[in-house]
Order: sequence, then structure tokens, then C-alpha cells
Amino acid sequence: MAVESKSRNGTPQQTAAPAPGEAPQLRRGTLGVADIAFFVISAAAPLTVMAGTSPLAIGTGGIGAPVGYLLAGATLALFAVGFTTMARHVRNGGGFYAFITRGLGRPAGFGAATVALLAYNGMQIGVYGLLATATQDALRAFWGIDVPWPPIALVGVLVIWYLGYRSIDFGAKVLGVLLVAETGILVLLAGGVLLHGGAHGLSADSFTAGSVLVPGTGVVLAFAFAAFTGFESTAIYRREARDPARTIPRATYIAVAFLGLFYAFTIWIVIQAYGSDKIVAAALRDPAGLFFTATTRYVGTWAADLMHLFIITSILASQLAFHNAINRYGLAMAQEGVLPSPLGRVHPRHRSPYLAGAAQSVLAVVIVIGFALAGMDPYQQLLLWMNTPGMLGLLALQAITAAAVPCYFRRFRHDEGKMRTVITPIAATVLMVLALWLVIAKINLMTGAPFATNTVLVLTVPAAFLLGLALARRVRRTRPGVYAGFAAEPAEDEDGAGAGAGADADGGADAEAGERGGEAAPAPAFGASPEPAEEAR
Repeated sequence: MAVESKSRNGTPQQTAAPAPGEAPQLRRGTLGVADIAFFVISAAAPLTVMAGTSPLAIGTGGIGAPVGYLLAGATLALFAVGFTTMARHVRNGGGFYAFITRGLGRPAGFGAATVALLAYNGMQIGVYGLLATATQDALRAFWGIDVPWPPIALVGVLVIWYLGYRSIDFGAKVLGVLLVAETGILVLLAGGVLLHGGAHGLSADSFTAGSVLVPGTGVVLAFAFAAFTGFESTAIYRREARDPARTIPRATYIAVAFLGLFYAFTIWIVIQAYGSDKIVAAALRDPAGLFFTATTRYVGTWAADLMHLFIITSILASQLAFHNAINRYGLAMAQEGVLPSPLGRVHPRHRSPYLAGAAQSVLAVVIVIGFALAGMDPYQQLLLWMNTPGMLGLLALQAITAAAVPCYFRRFRHDEGKMRTVITPIAATVLMVLALWLVIAKINLMTGAPFATNTVLVLTVPAAFLLGLALARRVRRTRPGVYAGFAAEPAEDEDGAGAGAGADADGGADAEAGERGGEAAPAPAFGASPEPAEEAR
């Protein structure tokens, strides 16, 4: 039985209703390019990044800061080449861990899965601290009300849980509205600055070599790479995307291009608002108020007030995007048999991973209450201590995924070309490793924490990976069937066609065959995914 609905372009599409006794599945063919792009751009929270962290980048790196964001965007565009090419072949809904399993083997895939859970939960839950402080500031500024931060954070958990509980297309509509609001206020600022000609006339000084090649450029790059977190989650929505072979690559490139260009343009605008000779002093003097002061001067007080409100909605949009991503990771791992099976259930009406969402929300409540009872600060500790391992984890996963791409494609014949499967992924691997090193080297500027605390935050990521390796050994020993099916291709193509010869039921045995001295399987048909060499141990 099927229920006919219409896609956004008016074309009828079939949304299959589960047969009696059949478990409901995620809603197929729901998300278009714009929907997925809204999810990943919202996760990056452009307004929050610009108003919150870019002043620190300007204060340290000077007027050349816009170029740092362009360079970060270009690096991630290189990563996207191999990532999206592999996405056309790997139909598993596990995102990073599926890609890494298929390229580097199951142990690495288990390690990536635990890092992904740490990273996405850290990014999402930590931002409840930022939501609380931003809301406190707005309530105090508008009505003179002082509200403790824990109730605000807990209300935020409830709101995000409900939005994630609803259908994915409902969430996409909400994110679309919020994203337009937060980018729109920055566009208003840009219009005001351009119309007035800036403080002393518009200048291109930010793009000269003398402005870019300064001691603080490394700090700018560290902030810039951190500003792109979340764009890689396009592949997680594969099962809900329309024509995923095209939708996912397009959404990925749109997200990277938009964020890189929008970040660089917005930072250049605020530099023009103050003037190249005064912007650094202004950023150092009042980083939190840099954008608000400029908006008041060039647009009006009403726009600055709206910016306060839209920062709150920007944070909520980011949390919803990460919440949806975590839920789909949890759903995929539960259906793999790694996480408890109830987390793999889909709501019969909303077609959302509602139990995975509920579990993630409970975890958020526990952590928020724990930080509150310990008397910790919502920004300096809840946000920074949770977000830092999350950001580092996502950068590490990007580097490992880039390395997995050439390893995956070397094992079977295809028509993708060496530029997309070898040269660009290797270049992206080197650049992503350098980016990770750079962020770690400058981590004290991001957290403001002592060396011992930063060391613990950094080491959390490799500790999670090692935990995944230990989990892989345990699952291989105690549940060999689950281990053998980890990150395997679905029995039926997510686009509606049969998997055919291209399906890799092994999910990465080829990558492990060399360790056991086994022979690689014969190359499958041209353009197909590799077949298993033998059952993995």
C-alpha cells in the first residue's frame, strides 16, 4: 500500500505505508537539495559564529581574517570531492563510520562510530550552555529579568526533542525559516555598510599578502575550520533524500560554498564598518558587542535587538540540526546491532527515530543537570568543555574519511577518475591533518582553560577511538554475526532499486584481508562496489 504525496516541485511521489506487522522506516524521498543544505548550514550556526567567534579571529589575525575563512572553505571543498564521490557508491546510512569501514576496515569503523557519537553529542549538548547565556543576555537587555541558566537549558532540550520527534520535513521547514532569519539580519548589516561606504570608504586591504601573512593567521585558520562543523552530515540523510546520488553531492557543495563565501564576506563587511585602521582595536576592546554596535550604527537599534533574538534562534537551529544527525547515527548503529535495538525504532506516523531522539535528550538533561549541580559556568565549562572534543572529533573524522577514500577505490574498477579518487582525497587528507594539528596547537585560545584541562579535552577523542577498537574486538568475539554485518550495504538500494552486484554485504572485509593474508576478491563489474573477500574475523 502506498500513499501518494507531492514533492516540492509538484511531482507526485510514493511514500510507502508499512504493511501490517512491518516495522516503519524513515520517510524516503522527502528531502531535496535545499532541505539538506538547510540542515548542514544551520548546524554551523552562521550568525552565532560571526557574532560570537569571528571578532576573536579579527582581534588576533587582523584585517586578513576573511582570507582564512576562504582557505578553510577551499580545504573542505577538496575534502568534499572524495567524500561525495564515495557517497555515490556507499549506500549505508552510517555516514562517516560507514565510509571509514568500507575504506579502512571494521576496527577503524567501530572507532569512527564511537568518535562520531562523542563528537555530535558534544557539539549539540554543549551548545545548551550557549543557548542559556544568550537567552539570559536577551532577557536582561529587554526586560531586566535575571533567570538562572539551568531552566533555560532544560526548556531548550524539550523544544529540540519535540522538533526532532516530528517528521524530518517539518524540521526542514523550521530550519529553513530560522536560517533565513539569521542570515537575513547579517545581509541587512551588509546593505547598510555598503550603502554608507563603510567608515572610510570600501577597501580591499583584507586580501593583500601583507594582511594575510601575519603571525596571527594560524589562529584565524583554527577558528575558521571550527566554524564549518556539521557540513559533512549530508550523507546521514541519504535514506530520506530524493535521488541521493545527486542530492547529497549538491547539498554538500552548496553548504561549503555558502559558508566559506558568506563567512568571508560578512567579516569583510564588519571590517569596513569600523575601518581597517580601527577594527582590531574594536574587536579586542569589545568582541561580544562588535557586530551589535555595527548593526546599531548602520541599520538601527531595532536591528540590533533583532540580532539578539536571532542569535537565540540560530543556536536552536544548530542544535536541531545536530540532534537530527545524532538520532540518525543512533538509528543506524542500533539497526546494525551495536547499540540497543529499541533505538532502531522509527515512529509509525512521523517516521522519525524517536527513541534515539528521546535517549539523546535524556543524556542532554543528565549532563546539563550535572554541570548545574556542580556549580559550573554554562559558557566557560558546559559549552567549551563539551564542544571542544566535539569539534576535534569531527575534524579527525574528516581526516580519516579522506584517507579512506583512495583505499576504498583502489580495490575495484570504476569510472570515477584518479583526480576524484586518489589525488584530491590525498591532498585533502594532508590538509585536514594540518588543520587538526593547527586547532590543537591553538586550543588554549578557544577554551581559555589551563593546560591540564585542554590536555584532557584533546585526549578524549583518541580515547573514544580506542574504546571503539576495544568494542570491535569484543563484538567480533561475542557476536560475530553483528560484526560481519557492520556498515554493510542495505539489501535493497535506498533509491528504490535492488542492490545488485554493487552491494558489499561485507562492509569492509577487503580492507582487512591483507592483515589475514587472504586473497582479495576478483574485481566486480565496472563501476560497482567491491565484493567481500571472505568473512571477516
